[in-house]
Amino acid sequence: MRNNFMHFDLLQIIKTFGYLGVWGIVFAESGLLVGFFLPGDSLLFTAGFVASQGFLNIALLVLGAFICAVLGDNVGYVTGHKFGRRLFRREDSWMFHKKHLVSAQNFYDKHGKKAIVLARFMPIVRTFAPIVAGIGAMKYSTFVAYNVIGGLIWTAGVILLGYYLGQVIPDVDKYLLPIILVIVVVSIAPAIFHLYQDRKTSRR
Repeated sequence: MRNNFMHFDLLQIIKTFGYLGVWGIVFAESGLLVGFFLPGDSLLFTAGFVASQGFLNIALLVLGAFICAVLGDNVGYVTGHKFGRRLFRREDSWMFHKKHLVSAQNFYDKHGKKAIVLARFMPIVRTFAPIVAGIGAMKYSTFVAYNVIGGLIWTAGVILLGYYLGQVIPDVDKYLLPIILVIVVVSIAPAIFHLYQDRKTSRR
């Protein structure tokens, strides 16, 4: 019963708030500290499915999501560049947890520039990766290049996956929740593996 409600709720949010709702969440999750808990992957996939049913225009949906993802990361970069190390000295609150910033920095240190692209597919990390890039004074032109690539692959890829499955699978809405759960598991798997590797290394 609860699962059905959650399934309906996400669909209803998209149908109610439309493009602005999807774009706003993508922007917030990409660049605002308060956006780390938002359902980026599942939202984009479900929005693609909704577009396949004729409620949204797929081209406009992808374009807007891409622009908001890129702009959001730019806000994150500027936040890191301007406030820098002060963020590491902040006390934890309901909207900010320093451990997320530290995890993003470790991920960034390990993967370098490509972390900006890879982080797009990792919840929480994708919110803090551009902030870390700003703190580390990554060259802005380099950041923008990777930001655009990552933003395009993430938004277009996940949305079009939902759109495609919505067209080729009969009554796909019946399987939408399991599909979304798989997407969530796949998206957090790299973060879990990364944490496992870090703990394994620290024990040594």
